[in-house]
Amino acid sequence: MEKLLEQIKKGTVWAFPGGVHPPQQKSLSNSAPIARLPLPEKLVLPLKQHIGASGKLIVEKKQHVLKGQALTKPSANWSVPIHAPTSGTIIDITPMPSAHPSALPELSIIIEPDGNDTWCELSPLANPATASHDELVDVIHNAGISGMGGAGFPTYVKADIKQPIEFLIVNAVECEPYITADDTLMREHAAEIVKGIELMQQLLNPTLCIIGIEDNKPEAITAMTEAAKHNEHILIQTVPTVYPSGGEKQLIKLLTNREVPNGGIPADIGILVHNTGTLFAIQQAVYEGKPLIERVVTVTGNTIHNPGNVWALLGTEIKHLLDCQGFSPVPQQRVVMGGPMMGFTLPTVRIGVVKTTNCILAPDHKELAEPGPEKACIRCSACADACPASLLPQQLQWFAKSKEYDKLQEHNLFDCIECGACAYVCPSEIPLVQYYRVAKVEIKEQIAEKIKSDRAKERFDARKARLEQEQAERKNRHKRKPAPKSTEEQQKVADALARVKDKTSDGDNKSAVADAIARAKAKKQGGELEPDNSEVAKERAARKEQARLYKEQKAQNNGDDEPVDDKKSAVAAAIARAKAKKAAQANEQAASDDTESESPVAANDKKAAVAAAIARAKAKKAAQANEQAQSDDTVSESPVAANDKKAAVAAAIARAKAKKAAQANEQAPSDNTVSESPVAADDKKAAVAAAIARAKAKKAAQTNEQAPSDDTESESPAPAADDKKAAVAAAIARAKAKKAAQANALAQQNENAEPQGNDESSEGSQQTAQEKKKAAVAAAIARAKAKKQQKEGNDQS
Repeated sequence: MEKLLEQIKKGTVWAFPGGVHPPQQKSLSNSAPIARLPLPEKLVLPLKQHIGASGKLIVEKKQHVLKGQALTKPSANWSVPIHAPTSGTIIDITPMPSAHPSALPELSIIIEPDGNDTWCELSPLANPATASHDELVDVIHNAGISGMGGAGFPTYVKADIKQPIEFLIVNAVECEPYITADDTLMREHAAEIVKGIELMQQLLNPTLCIIGIEDNKPEAITAMTEAAKHNEHILIQTVPTVYPSGGEKQLIKLLTNREVPNGGIPADIGILVHNTGTLFAIQQAVYEGKPLIERVVTVTGNTIHNPGNVWALLGTEIKHLLDCQGFSPVPQQRVVMGGPMMGFTLPTVRIGVVKTTNCILAPDHKELAEPGPEKACIRCSACADACPASLLPQQLQWFAKSKEYDKLQEHNLFDCIECGACAYVCPSEIPLVQYYRVAKVEIKEQIAEKIKSDRAKERFDARKARLEQEQAERKNRHKRKPAPKSTEEQQKVADALARVKDKTSDGDNKSAVADAIARAKAKKQGGELEPDNSEVAKERAARKEQARLYKEQKAQNNGDDEPVDDKKSAVAAAIARAKAKKAAQANEQAASDDTESESPVAANDKKAAVAAAIARAKAKKAAQANEQAQSDDTVSESPVAANDKKAAVAAAIARAKAKKAAQANEQAPSDNTVSESPVAADDKKAAVAAAIARAKAKKAAQTNEQAPSDDTESESPAPAADDKKAAVAAAIARAKAKKAAQANALAQQNENAEPQGNDESSEGSQQTAQEKKKAAVAAAIARAKAKKQQKEGNDQS
């Protein structure tokens, strides 16, 4: 450490890698003193002008404010307030374009100045040298001071840092071309800057304070040396003019030969860096009580007739600065906020000055040519040679284009200070810095989303665990252990348990109740007498005994193999009674219907039924005789050739069919006879008998026709006369069967057409009886014909 201090005090400067030497162009604006501008027509103040959270509004529309009055108050970490730059009226609070390449709208306060420029009451510290640490930090915080040379880091955070600081470095390099704001500020206000440095020394107590100034600012070096000569702990160090020597990490390397670790901050190595504009604002806040409401801004470029540095109120529109310095725009004019290396082109000149605005550049086309179209990389490695952070710009650009964010982080993208040296030397005019800026924003968004999702998951897990714990507590609430009891109480509980175990189902409940009452009274031990609740206790014991007996009975019933179900038995009995009642009603109804439906012609109907039964019996007898004759013929035949066998098989099949038909005819009439009721059933029987007779006749005719043909084929040749006779006989049989079927059909139609009812006249009843007789006779004739045809067929076979 002592050796390093000796080297620093001797003026040793260490080089950093990379760097470029662009044209300085500083003489355009550093020759004139800092100018004061007239009040603008309006001021647009964004609520957020620094890194961190914006403050909370404490004013409203149409409210009159004074110069230096706070418009917001700190609401979170790294939050600093903003103040009114002049007195006037708040005409609106609305989103306005921000000082950013995207010009995204940010909530802003719009103030219309009243022209009086009236200050609010200021409260400077009477004796800053004796002020406490917290008092100084609070003054810096409430003054709204943030870094004025870089990203806008809140100054009070650096002032209240807990880590030991060895070196306090003042960044007065101002290495970027065209910018001379710090140069002129040091020339004109060197003493105030030194007072700000001493306040920071009081807060941080560093070993040494080093002011780094480029060697192209001789007047500033002289002014600062003169102002700091009384303080032996302040050292003015001249550094070579190389861009970007004003970068924080690069300046630390130049002055101390220390390197900030990857992902770390200068405080990690015992170093803290402040800008000259920030130190001047600290002096103004502590010694004069003025908040940060204005700053020095360089307005320069070939289109500016009166380039120089001006005191610009925060919120002043860029258009007002340009107009006051004599702006003569050219076609397709560009206006850049910042220098030509790290600045960005403004989308509109209606954007207000913020705390980090140090330069407004309005060049013509020759001075700052518009970049041409991007060309393919020729891999010249010029970008890598110029990079002051020793990165690989070409590789980073490839990863940024392909959105390989993991590889970008592996290649230390966030060590890039966006100085623009790589893009400045690129012969292919690739906008490398723009690729890096977009990639950084997207990576930060991904990290923020991941943090948000992780927090949501933690909250979900915590809630789930809490609900599970509550559920477990509800389940185990009845299982909680009672409070510890005394020995006497434990003995009483044991006695009670023993009595309960020894008690039988037939025990005396009264004695148990009496014992319980006695124990309760004994427990009170001479206290105030309790009311007599013996009757209530007896009733409760009786109910418990009744419940116990009920449970035992229920358990016994459940243990039986066939438990009695009284409800099911009652339901079954009710169903049986309903069925019996319904059957009795049906029988009564059937009996009344039979009694009402009888007529004087019942005798005739019975005769027809008897005749039909006789016909069926005769048909059955004829079928049996036919079957016997056929079996005899089959047995008596001698063995013949294969044709005889075929004839025999055919005849057997015919006989089987005839037998089956006869059995079916026999079964149907017998069933119909048994199931029909008197009178009405006889009519139906006659009709059914006629239909059966017709079916038998038709089937017998078909069987007879089939059997002779089969027999004719199977037998040996016979005389021609016999064949003709058989054919004629079969044709006659078929004709007769057809005629019988027609007669039966006519009889059926007559049956269907006869009128029904019990209220007809006697004349209608006689006509109905005659028709029934005719139907019965027709049925008998049909059966006789069928029998005759069947017999003829058997004879022919």
